[in-house]
Amino acid sequence: MLSITEYSVELVKDPFGILSGTRYEFMMDVEVPEEDELFTENGVYVKVVYKSDGDRSGIVTCDLYERVTHKYLDVEVDADEKEALAAFCKDNLPED
Repeated sequence: MLSITEYSVELVKDPFGILSGTRYEFMMDVEVPEEDELFTENGVYVKVVYKSDGDRSGIVTCDLYERVTHKYLDVEVDADEKEALAAFCKDNLPED
């Protein structure tokens, strides 16, 4: 299970006004146990684009990166972890 240690969130601008809802980019440092396949010595962070749009809110994209090198990790987050990340994002949306 991923444990979020720090995070930041920014509004994703839609200059053309073509996207429904509001999108936010979350950057989350996560602590990964050594026995987990995601573990690296350099650490891992998650970049999530979260869409806030009433009943259709949720994760748009979810990517993992090595913290020091910013190298993309070609690993898919499992369903339970993705659900936990979505709940975290929903609970930590900025006030409008």
